[in-house]
Amino acid sequence: MQAREWKCRVPQDKSEGFLEYLYATGVKDTSQTDGFLGAQIYKREADGLVEFTLITYWRDLESIKAFAGDNIGVARLYPEDDKYDLEPDRTVQHYEVIEHSFEESMSGVNN
Repeated sequence: MQAREWKCRVPQDKSEGFLEYLYATGVKDTSQTDGFLGAQIYKREADGLVEFTLITYWRDLESIKAFAGDNIGVARLYPEDDKYDLEPDRTVQHYEVIEHSFEESMSGVNN
């Protein structure tokens, strides 16, 4: 299993709208790609902005290529990103997942 990590920052007043937009773009597109296994979104305040981290999980690197193209290290950005004053990372990180167990009570966490 592979994990793909992407980060961005948005102004606080645009963070809720951006989260909805993230679901409608990146999360939707990844979840419709063969080999997609799941996703997690993290949010934190950092330097007066809200930082989002999207981690998607994939069966293998070929599945990531089906979503991202041959250069999997480049972030996939969307035309409406500027609407949220997005400060995106233009590159992504990939990891081999060694451990992936969660408590059953973690499923459906939406805080």
